Amino acid sequence: MKMDRFQVSNSNQLDYNMDSKHGKVLPCNDDRVDSGVYSLQEEEDACNGILNDMKSLTVAPVDSREYTSEPWKLERTEDGDTLLHLAIIHEAEDYAIQMIQHSRNDPFLNVQNHQRQTPLHLAVIMEQPQIVDRLLKAGCDPQVVDEFGNTALHIACKKGSLHCFSVLTQACTQQLQSILATPNYSGHNCLHLVSIHGFLSMVEMLIELGADINAQEQCNGRSPLHLAVDLQNLELVQLLIAKDANVNSLTYGGYSPYHLTYGRQNAEIQQQLYELTDHDLRELPESEAEDSDEEALSDDDMMYDDFQWMGQK
Repeated sequence: MKMDRFQVSNSNQLDYNMDSKHGKVLPCNDDRVDSGVYSLQEEEDACNGILNDMKSLTVAPVDSREYTSEPWKLERTEDGDTLLHLAIIHEAEDYAIQMIQHSRNDPFLNVQNHQRQTPLHLAVIMEQPQIVDRLLKAGCDPQVVDEFGNTALHIACKKGSLHCFSVLTQACTQQLQSILATPNYSGHNCLHLVSIHGFLSMVEMLIELGADINAQEQCNGRSPLHLAVDLQNLELVQLLIAKDANVNSLTYGGYSPYHLTYGRQNAEIQQQLYELTDHDLRELPESEAEDSDEEALSDDDMMYDDFQWMGQK
């Protein structure tokens, strides 16, 4: 059957980014949660209309090859969502499963909305591990990224969604190492994200799965250990050290994790890193530059020693 088109208005975004420099959670618009779920909840008639349309949904038999001729797969909202996107957003699991079953290895499963989110992205955002599992088994591509460069696993890491994380890592064995090594458009890979948000169990699991414990984020070259010091997360520092993180790794500016303890309050982190850091990396790299600047100022003072103020030299 051909379903009537309907529109879904924009809504609030899911806020779960953190400023890795200052260790503060900041509002952001990385991932749209619901493509209008709040506005639709306020308009019960519109929501009920969508669900009624989905109840009357009929699809072609599984062995049909004329998928592109199925009208329900061509429906899009003003946000670019398909009916499968909407079923996931509105937690209509039965309808989502029905559509997935009739779309095995079909490009329909990887359709991206206007924020470049696939049904898999939304299933993770909406905490639906069963749908995540069905999508992956039906041929959904776990390497597709949204408008911020996040795969579904990146989102699970940002949210601390352990169930979705487990499904994704167990089902994506062939692509897993590529996904783990891939940074999003902020320069963070999955291990950086769980480190920033302090999800210790996921940090440990990612390392066991083969994530590079010393990988540098692309903004200024901080490793997970640098990030742990930045956030003053003692437990994370200790975990990374126990997992053989390189305490002598340097950022693009030449700073070791110990350098980042200067001016920070946690003396225990500073002491542990001091004992492990090479002697040559304990002093801040700009200290010599500061000494040379002072010498330069002294030379300048000598050049202008005849300056007078109020008749006094």
